[in-house]
Amino acid sequence: MTRIALIMHEPLASAFAACAQHVLGEKPDIHVVDIAADECTDAATERCLLEIQQECAPNTLILCDLYGATPFNVARRVQQALQAQGDAAHLLTGANLCMVLKALTERGQNPECLSQEVMGGAVRGIVDAACQY
Repeated sequence: MTRIALIMHEPLASAFAACAQHVLGEKPDIHVVDIAADECTDAATERCLLEIQQECAPNTLILCDLYGATPFNVARRVQQALQAQGDAAHLLTGANLCMVLKALTERGQNPECLSQEVMGGAVRGIVDAACQY
């Protein structure tokens, strides 16, 4: 099973986890790491690794909000550290609630397929509501 981690600007990761709990009706099995605006990148990376490595799993999917921002830089370092340990770690940016829900409901897939499903879920979640009536 693939472990799922949200590494995002504070309080977005916690908010996505709370929304997922509301939608799914149970507390999601997900690692939530909110990155404060003034948090040191090195300290945040260590904190993320400690959180994520509490669960022993060879596959990790990390969802991040903005490419190139501090949470992305932390997530990228975490991904590289996991890969250096021999884990399969994938990082997707531009996370939205559809992606989080898809990751949680499809997590039994191998990480490559899961990443593709999660990206597809993001696109399918974008709907021009005016065209649906």
